[in-house]
Amino acid sequence: MNKLREEPVVSSVFRQRPLAPDPSAPIPAVFVRAPSWHPSLYRKRIDRVEKAKPGDLVAVYGPNDRVLGYGLYNPRSEIAVRMTFYGENLPDDAAWQKKLEEAVSLRRDMLRLDGVTDAYRVIFAEADGLPGLVIDRLGTVLSAEAYTLGMYQRAEAILARLSSIVGTKHTVVKASPQFLSQEGYDPPGFASGELPQEVTIREYGTRFRVRFEGGHKTGFFCDQRENRKYLAGFCEGRTVLDLCCYTGGFAVQAKHLGKAAEVTGVDLDEEPLKLARENANLNQARIRFVQEDAFAYMREMWRQNRRYDVVVLDPPKLIRSRDELEEGARKHFDLNRLAMRLVKPGGLFLSCCCSGLLKESDFMHLLKQSAYQAGEVVTAATEETSERHAARSMQIIARSGAAADHPVSASVPETEYLKAVWMRVG
Repeated sequence: MNKLREEPVVSSVFRQRPLAPDPSAPIPAVFVRAPSWHPSLYRKRIDRVEKAKPGDLVAVYGPNDRVLGYGLYNPRSEIAVRMTFYGENLPDDAAWQKKLEEAVSLRRDMLRLDGVTDAYRVIFAEADGLPGLVIDRLGTVLSAEAYTLGMYQRAEAILARLSSIVGTKHTVVKASPQFLSQEGYDPPGFASGELPQEVTIREYGTRFRVRFEGGHKTGFFCDQRENRKYLAGFCEGRTVLDLCCYTGGFAVQAKHLGKAAEVTGVDLDEEPLKLARENANLNQARIRFVQEDAFAYMREMWRQNRRYDVVVLDPPKLIRSRDELEEGARKHFDLNRLAMRLVKPGGLFLSCCCSGLLKESDFMHLLKQSAYQAGEVVTAATEETSERHAARSMQIIARSGAAADHPVSASVPETEYLKAVWMRVG
C-alpha cells in the first residue's frame, strides 16, 4: 500500500462522496435478468446500464422494470453491482445512519463487547449490509479496509458517522491488496489528521499494540479473540507452540491469560515478530519468538524429537481465488501433517483456516488425511520391505469460527469463512 496520506487523493474516481444521493437528480439505472438475494450482481447477469459511472449508487431493476433496490456500481469489476439497500425507496441519510447504528448496537447492546475489549469489528461487509467494507474499532481508532470502489469512495463519510456513534477519535482507510485485480483501480490509503502510529488495545485483560503502517488487514485479527481465550484454558503448566504467530495473539494469551509453562511463537516476517515481542513485554510474558519458515522449523523440531502439549496452527490466507484452491489445499495439508507430528500424545492441536473458498467438509477431510500421515515412519516386514506412516488418532473436541462480531449473513454463506478445529491427538 502507498504511504498513508492525511487527505484522500482528489481525482475523478478516488474523490470521496456523500452517502445519500441528491433526490432531485436522475438516478443511474442497472437492469438485471433475474433477481437474487445475494448482494453480488455479476456483469453477465446484467442486461443494460443507463448513465452509470464508476462508483455510482444505482437503482437496480428486475423483471417488469420494478425497482429491486440500490447498489454500488463498478463496470471494471466482474461483480458489477454490490446491493446495499433493498426496496423501492431511495436511501437517504437516515437510511445510512440506521444501518450503521444497527451494526454498532449488535456489538455493544447484544454482545456487550465494550466490557471485555476495545478491539472489535464494527462493520463486517455483507453481514452488516455494506458489501465491500470492513471496519474495526481498535482503541481510539476506526480502521477500515475497502474492497470495492463504491465503498472506498464513501469510506470517509461512513467513518465520520461511525466515529460519532462509537466515540473514537481517529480513522484510517486502506484498500485491500486485491483491489487492483478485482476492481481495476489502485487507490491510496488515507487517514485523519494526527492518526497515532500505534495504539494499545485490551482483550480480556491482556494488552496488545497495534500499528497501522504496513500491517495486515485492519491491523489486528479480532476474529480470533474468543478462540484465543478458549485456548488459554488448555495451557496452564503446559508447553505451547504457536505457528504463524504474526504479532503473537495466541502466544501471548497462552502465557498471560493461560499461564503456560513455556511458549514458542514462530513466524517468517520480521516486523510482526518485533511487535509480538513488544506485546509479550507489555504483559510481562516470557515467550520465545523465532523468525523462520514454519515448514523448516517444524522439520527441525521433528528431527530434534521436540514435542509440545499444545500446538496452534493459524496460517495466513492461502487461497484467494479458485485458481489457487488446489495449491492452497496442498499447503494446508503439508502444514497440518507436520504440525500434528509435534503434538505430544494426548496433546491439543488447534488448526485454523481463514480461506473461505476451502469448504469446511474439505478442510475436515484434509485434517483426517494429515493425521493419517503424521505418525512415525515405520518399516513393514513383508515380502518386499517397505516404509509407511503410522497414523495418529484424532479426536475432534470442538469446532468454532470467527467471533460473534463477525456475524454470518444467511444469504451470503461466504461470510462464514474462518474454520477452527480443536483436536486431541493420540
